Amino acid sequence: MKAIGLALVIAAAIPMVAAAPLPFTAVEPLATRQGALVRTRLPRPGHDLTLDGKPVPMTRDGAFMIGIDHDAGATALLAWTTDSGRPARWPVTITAKAWDTDILPARLSMPGPPNPEYDARRDRELGAVKAARADTSPLPFWQARFIRPAPGRISTNFGAQRIYGDRPAAPHGGMDIAAPTGTPILSPSPAVVRLATGPFALEGNLVILDHGLGLYSVMMHLSRIDVKAGQIVAQGEPIGLVGATGRATGPHLHWGMTWLGVRVDPATLLTETPQ
Repeated sequence: MKAIGLALVIAAAIPMVAAAPLPFTAVEPLATRQGALVRTRLPRPGHDLTLDGKPVPMTRDGAFMIGIDHDAGATALLAWTTDSGRPARWPVTITAKAWDTDILPARLSMPGPPNPEYDARRDRELGAVKAARADTSPLPFWQARFIRPAPGRISTNFGAQRIYGDRPAAPHGGMDIAAPTGTPILSPSPAVVRLATGPFALEGNLVILDHGLGLYSVMMHLSRIDVKAGQIVAQGEPIGLVGATGRATGPHLHWGMTWLGVRVDPATLLTETPQ
């Protein structure tokens, strides 16, 4: 009897360890494709959202976006902690896309021989672009439906494999819209103007628009800029005119988009509405 009593006393002295909360996993994977920007919200409220371990900003009500790289693999994983403390997972399935091939004149390729003056200029220009993207607006401009910034034929799609003469180069990082010089360019969504300057060696006159939470538009090759850094523009507000400044074969608008440094296809924003 004494042994039984002692065992009960010892057992009572051992602190109870609470069982770890069961993880939550979304039943349906989030389906997307290479190069896409996906706007959605968490299936369970929570915090500390990541995509493959990298932090993803979101609104207080769980709305967020993710950009899928041009060369992304077949799967990714969203993970967060629910408000009840449960670890949560949302698998992402990524469909491969067949990219176009874009053959350009060899003369438009990057300079071959060393050129310290050109290199110094590019360092300054790329530094200005980096600084423009250093801060991002918390305003939810990115949740609006986007519109085309200019009329015209899409002459080069996002992701096209560029070949200068016979030399492959990096995939095309945006959507090219062919239009006459002087065609008005409109802001595709509300935004803060972060950079409005030029001409840069490659981009020509350019405008960078901050749509919030790490999403930026860049408009290149403008013949005229009609906005200033720090200005807030509404959707459809004129920001400049189409041109052929910088490295260009003719008048067109290059519309590029990045999310936290990942280049994404602007076309996905013209056909998709945030959930």
